[in-house]
Amino acid sequence: MHERILLILGLLFVMLLLVMLGQKLRISYPIFLVLGGLSLSFVPGLPPIVIDPDLIFLIFLPPLLYEAAWYTSWREFWRWKRPIGLLAFGLVFFTSTIVAYVSKAVIPGFTLPLGFLLGGIISPPDAVAATSVLKGIKVPRRITAILEGESLINDASSLIVFRFALAAVVSGTFVWQQAATTFLLVSGMGIVIGLVVGHGFYLIHRYLPTTPSINTVLTFLAPYTMYLLAEELHFSGVLAVVSGGLLMSFHSHRVFDANTRLQTASVWASVGFVLNGLVFILIGLELPLVVEGLGTYSLKEAITYGLITSGIIILIRLLWMYPAAFLPRWWSYTIRSSEASPGWQAPLVLGWAGMRGVVSLASALSVPLLLANGQAFPQRNLILFITFVVILVTLVFQGLTLPLLIQFTGISETDEHMPAEQQEAGIRLRLRQAALAHLSQYYSTDISQNELIRALQQRMQAEAQRTGSLLEALNYDETKRLALQRYHHVLLDVLQVQREELSILRHQDIFEDEMLRHQEAQLDLDEAKISHMPH
Repeated sequence: MHERILLILGLLFVMLLLVMLGQKLRISYPIFLVLGGLSLSFVPGLPPIVIDPDLIFLIFLPPLLYEAAWYTSWREFWRWKRPIGLLAFGLVFFTSTIVAYVSKAVIPGFTLPLGFLLGGIISPPDAVAATSVLKGIKVPRRITAILEGESLINDASSLIVFRFALAAVVSGTFVWQQAATTFLLVSGMGIVIGLVVGHGFYLIHRYLPTTPSINTVLTFLAPYTMYLLAEELHFSGVLAVVSGGLLMSFHSHRVFDANTRLQTASVWASVGFVLNGLVFILIGLELPLVVEGLGTYSLKEAITYGLITSGIIILIRLLWMYPAAFLPRWWSYTIRSSEASPGWQAPLVLGWAGMRGVVSLASALSVPLLLANGQAFPQRNLILFITFVVILVTLVFQGLTLPLLIQFTGISETDEHMPAEQQEAGIRLRLRQAALAHLSQYYSTDISQNELIRALQQRMQAEAQRTGSLLEALNYDETKRLALQRYHHVLLDVLQVQREELSILRHQDIFEDEMLRHQEAQLDLDEAKISHMPH
């Protein structure tokens, strides 16, 4: 037990070191973690690490999906529902079908159900890998919105394909009509369960006397409850978590106060980072064990099959993108008039961003060792190896070349979007103006008689004036931009002086530590606000 705990702590420490090194080298951390895990697996004396697939599905998948759903913009999701649906459902089924027939033709001993099983495993791209690669790179909002939306749904569709294919391999029969009917039932009821459970948690947050700590814990209970209940009833746990997460995200402003939002955001950011990091480093650590289990296949044959499959899924995604992007535009005048053309660049970037990761790994590992009659599951080790090759090729090769491709295409924003800094300043100005109008309308007497309320009005007026100046400075006025940069510099310097004064107060034994920590937190918030302003 102690050895396992030490091993986990060691992995966490190594993971943090690799992430920091990846940031230093400006390499996306999923890529660096997979390569780092693969390197670690060859360290002499390191005990073999066997991943329990139930552990990944149950421990890792629900919170990661819930976090993704929570931070997904419902407006953007609904706006791009057509391309999201074409990728999350159409491309997953198309990829699974092509992989099934090609693998049956190329790999000796492969049957069509085994091909669909492999196709279901490797069809869903990993959102974390794509978004982490795109982080810090200027790409159109349309691309990130479609990638995020696709990742929410394609896990469910691929796992349903996987489930049906697995049943076909075990039973030896497969009925298309029955599979289609079951797919609709499994998907629909998964969504219903997620909405019902999400509404239950909404009522708890809204009407029971919770605290920020209780609310934070409840946000972790919610995805596991949705997932386990749906899976126990043999419906889609993935869609349950996604639908419930979207519902809770939509109502979060009604049920959470400021302290809860600050606390849950910090906790979820840390937990999500650790879960994602561990999974990616485990992918690399597991590969040597899979190689040892290849059995009758030589390593050269297995690598060949893995590379062929990787090439196929990359090509399929690229070929799918252009008809999916342009055929609806040719057929519908409404689409042409309401959406800007994506050009040739956006489909190419979206097509190249199809990196595989967590769900493919978990699906491959969940293939049982034995059939119901006690015989070994056919081609299990080869399926595992091909999956690992696909993950490595798409994650490392496509992940490293995606920034270069974006630079080569020169892709730019095609949809009308106000720059982020102008949106932020505009929102702040509207809020200050609303507050000032409310003070003038309802508290005019208090303003004239109460010095504190008068000071509040003056502070609001100063903030509104400062925000208005910021908006002017963003209109490409170089003189005002320089003034804005100087303003930020002075603000940060003043905050640093206040921090130093807090440090002196800690040694003077005048004020309580709790009060000092409270003031330090306020300084942190002030500095965070400045860090989010344009420089």
